[in-house]
Amino acid sequence: MTYRTVLSAIGFGFVVTAAMAQDLPPLVVQPNAELVTFEHIEALNACDWNRLMAQYPEEVLFILPNGVWIEGRKNIGDVFAGFCKPREEGGFKGATFIAEKVKTIGDTVNVSWRVEADFLAEPYKGADAYVTRDGLMYAQVTTFDPNDMKFK
Repeated sequence: MTYRTVLSAIGFGFVVTAAMAQDLPPLVVQPNAELVTFEHIEALNACDWNRLMAQYPEEVLFILPNGVWIEGRKNIGDVFAGFCKPREEGGFKGATFIAEKVKTIGDTVNVSWRVEADFLAEPYKGADAYVTRDGLMYAQVTTFDPNDMKFK
């Protein structure tokens, strides 16, 4: 399955092109699993691609709804390049993820969250499990599915 097919299959609504590719920033290690997770959420809310990508080693894995896997730092970078576009370009810039409940088990941080945005008709809720090791994020299992969001 190609990367474009994966995005289409999960309904992200944006197409990633080679022109969007950016040089990956150096890794930034966080002191513990919770700080990895909250750095991710803060960087996501800021749509700061460099901060997002600074926490993913090469072997990173995202598991999305419908069992879709995206592997590798470059592929994850492509996802976030599209995610951080303005809504009118198919992205989610301006969305705010708010952690509602957090439970850490070992180096895995589980978060129930809601998303609020001017372009949403109502908040969207979901959950993620962030698997960390040595201050970096190695895997994320998410329920985030734009097909379930209600847009204005």
